[in-house]
Amino acid sequence: MVLGIAAAALAATAVFNIYEARRVERRNPPRGRFIDVEGVRLHYLEQGEGPPVVLLHGNVVTAEDFAYSGILDLVAERHRVIAFDRPGMGHSDRPNGRLWTPGAQADLLRRAFDRLGIERAVVLGHSLGAMVAVALALDHPGAVRGLVLLSGYFYPTARADVALASPPAIPVLGDVLRYTVSPLVGRALLPTVIKGMFTPREVPPDFTAHFPSGMSVRPSQIRASAQDAAAMIPAAAAMRQRYRELRMPLAIIAGREDKVAKVGGQSVRLHEEIPHSSIRLVAKVGHMVHYAVPEEVVAAIETVSGRAGAYRHDRNEEATSLS
Repeated sequence: MVLGIAAAALAATAVFNIYEARRVERRNPPRGRFIDVEGVRLHYLEQGEGPPVVLLHGNVVTAEDFAYSGILDLVAERHRVIAFDRPGMGHSDRPNGRLWTPGAQADLLRRAFDRLGIERAVVLGHSLGAMVAVALALDHPGAVRGLVLLSGYFYPTARADVALASPPAIPVLGDVLRYTVSPLVGRALLPTVIKGMFTPREVPPDFTAHFPSGMSVRPSQIRASAQDAAAMIPAAAAMRQRYRELRMPLAIIAGREDKVAKVGGQSVRLHEEIPHSSIRLVAKVGHMVHYAVPEEVVAAIETVSGRAGAYRHDRNEEATSLS
């Protein structure tokens, strides 16, 4: 009797969560384009003309994060900018039967570059997207003109958040969790998670107004986030041996108060290992550094693409004309 009631409750919860996922997708339709790469449907935003820049977001958010922060519009002033929903995030698919490590995601994106005519792009990655950007540069160096890495995780550490986030990636049990309990828990915890991403600063009003929180707690995106969390530490352990292979221009930006990827053992350590890299640590800023200093992020893109002087000159002219 008790088991029957529990099973009925779980089934009802699953039906509710599936309904909520479809509802939030209808309320937040894709505003970009789609490309099919080896049977994987990828959604991406594209703006501007000029040398290509590719933007790769972290967990919780989607490609729209770069629109909310203003990065997309700023970069598009001088570049063709493409922001992908990484596999399983936003409106992109993540088929079963494959381990979606940062390297696997990078391989897929490299094939998307070919389909979209993207040659020698500056690749910017934030958070877990920085791991994918590094994997892309290591495994496909000819496709990457330069790297800009924001709040990245590069060296394996013990992380309680990974242990808590990973269970929905477990076969069978994970499927049950992500259709029943995980979306409910996710909705309850998401405000705290977002606050932690931005701390010590307040969550920006534009983010609060536009971020579709329901997209992050759909069963499909919960699975993708859990798989990314489970792969994060072993991926960092595997890639750390190869960082000195990175020969392209590389800029690192992180908030000094980042509690998600602590800068001393991550961004600073990477900078020390790669002598030609530059680093900018922003005071009183946490994990979402691109919201705090979007102009500096764009300047870093221009630097690694060899156009920093032109960017600063034009921005200064604009400021003078407005004064």
